[in-house]
Amino acid sequence: MDAERLLASLDPEQRRVAEALRGPVRVLAGAGTGKTRAITHRIAHGVATGVYEPSEVLAVTFTTRAAGEMRERLRTLGAPGVQARTFHSAALRQLRYFWPRVHGRELPELTESKIRLLALAASRQRLKADQSLLRDLASEVEWAKVSNVRPEDYARTAAARGRDVAEVDHETVARVFHGYEDAKRSAGQMDMEDVLLLCAGLLATDEAAAAQVRRQYKWFVVDEFQDASPLQSALLDLWLGGRDEICVVGDPAQTIYSFAGADASYLRDFATKHPGATSIELVRNYRSTPQVIAVANALLANTPSQGVELQAQAEPAAAVRWVEFPDEVAEAEGVAARIDELRRAGVALGEIAVLFRINARSEAFEEALAARGIGYVVRGAARFFERAEVKQAVSLLRGAAHADPSARDVAAVLSQMNWRAEPPEGRGQVRDRWESLKALVDSAGDYFAAEGATLAGFVAELDRRSAEQHAPVADGVTLGTLHAAKGLEWDAVFVTGVTEGTLPFVYAETPAEIEEERRLLYVGVTRARRHLELSWALARNPGGRQSRKPSRFLDMVRPQAGDAAPGRRKAKARGKAARCRNCGRPLENAAERKTKRCGNCPINYNLDLFEALRSWRKERATAEGNPAYVVFTDATLEMIAERLPATHGELLKISGVGQSKLDKYGDEVLALVGETWGAG
Repeated sequence: MDAERLLASLDPEQRRVAEALRGPVRVLAGAGTGKTRAITHRIAHGVATGVYEPSEVLAVTFTTRAAGEMRERLRTLGAPGVQARTFHSAALRQLRYFWPRVHGRELPELTESKIRLLALAASRQRLKADQSLLRDLASEVEWAKVSNVRPEDYARTAAARGRDVAEVDHETVARVFHGYEDAKRSAGQMDMEDVLLLCAGLLATDEAAAAQVRRQYKWFVVDEFQDASPLQSALLDLWLGGRDEICVVGDPAQTIYSFAGADASYLRDFATKHPGATSIELVRNYRSTPQVIAVANALLANTPSQGVELQAQAEPAAAVRWVEFPDEVAEAEGVAARIDELRRAGVALGEIAVLFRINARSEAFEEALAARGIGYVVRGAARFFERAEVKQAVSLLRGAAHADPSARDVAAVLSQMNWRAEPPEGRGQVRDRWESLKALVDSAGDYFAAEGATLAGFVAELDRRSAEQHAPVADGVTLGTLHAAKGLEWDAVFVTGVTEGTLPFVYAETPAEIEEERRLLYVGVTRARRHLELSWALARNPGGRQSRKPSRFLDMVRPQAGDAAPGRRKAKARGKAARCRNCGRPLENAAERKTKRCGNCPINYNLDLFEALRSWRKERATAEGNPAYVVFTDATLEMIAERLPATHGELLKISGVGQSKLDKYGDEVLALVGETWGAG
């Protein structure tokens, strides 16, 4: 394809990108603005004009799907010889070529999963880790490695950054991390993060290999650069070798993976690192209606997450719908009813998505859609009744019903899976597992409200739901989390559960964490082409106390009665950020918020009592065969040693002391407080 034909189909901003053939170039591309079109045309234009040799261009992205799409577009545009790969694919290709030549031995085998080796490392630390905890540990190891955090530095760094893995203390995670690395090396294996680490190490230490890579690739394009980690940025610098023939593309407003190591500062500060860089903004949104774009722009306006202001190019269509429901069951049924209306109006089911913050919310929508005969697919997770923890729970309930058909206490049965009413302190898979079991407990509460209900009947009801919801689906509504929706789009999108505690999520406490949740909602909103509905429920269960509040993020986007457009409603006053009770400084991480004291302030608890509590905890944990944190964390012991509780009620008010721990340890702790404090 000739150069002029390549440029003729682009809008003015996209054309600027395609014509900026020499780096450094930064493209801030808003949602739906055609960034892939712009950068593939840039590469093809460079090839057509003779500036680029196709084999000397490396286009890097973050998913195999995106890399495949880029390769296909480049072939269509007349540049089939360009390499379009993920970071890992490009690094692995280089490692397989250079490693045997540099080290005289074969490259370590790439392991398919961290779980087996992590289970071994956890067992050596006497840490009882189920699959959910192992997956959370795997995610934490991945974060540490892409953030260039070594096992010996993990505990200190994790504490400073407010990282949490379920209820496992930082020192234990560090030891598991170290044990995992030892086990992996002993097995002659490497993981996906090692691919990047080993490639970076090889290029940093072997000048001949680095020079050969730099002769091969002279022009670099990096897509979704807001998702770059410190490790990926370091590898990119090694590929460049001091050159600046690089074009990066991304949108800081769609940074939703900071918890996994993504750092949008590499995109935001690109011009600082590369003085004189060309910076171009893509602002024309071709995906969504003006009504959807108005909500998206208002959502980020005057916030730290504000990016480019989108300009809608599509024709006006239906108004954005804002729907409040009395409970989650009503919300699911209401969404299903609206989807049925859209289906009858001609909207294909495959062009409809229901999005939520956590996977456990899918069950209610699966039930409501199945009841109406509407097919669906679950994206990014197993269907509710296919999840390992749900299968195990139903199996336990079936056994309990067989032993005692009149039994009714579902929570007691699920206690065999370490179920407890209090949510876990950590997030991730452990929290998802708890939410799934909580959904079963809540369903049981509704079921047993009927006279004569039995456990056997409840199991039969679960079997019915499972059978009805697992019919083969050729074309169905997409059910998925907001994270899983990144990079996708549908004609109609339902963003559900937009309440405080869910969006932003309960564990998002720092300003940076709150902003990431805001951006997550922005991603959900900008997935919609023509129809967008945002909804929330005032209670979890029918008849429950309607105490929930709509998300604070809706304050600036949801119109009041009589308003014609979002953005007119004044934000409600919010509570002040948590501050240190000693010096008044804002608290920065979960550990500080738990003790209500910043890390810089001197301790103000009874040291003798704290040490006595630690000794007691060690004895208790050893006797139970559990890690110490299972009894109480250090932060909880600090609070006990500071507040000096004298009664069960006072002890229960301390963070980390739930009813079950009060029943189990309360008398011993209070006796120890009395003995140690009285002696002092």
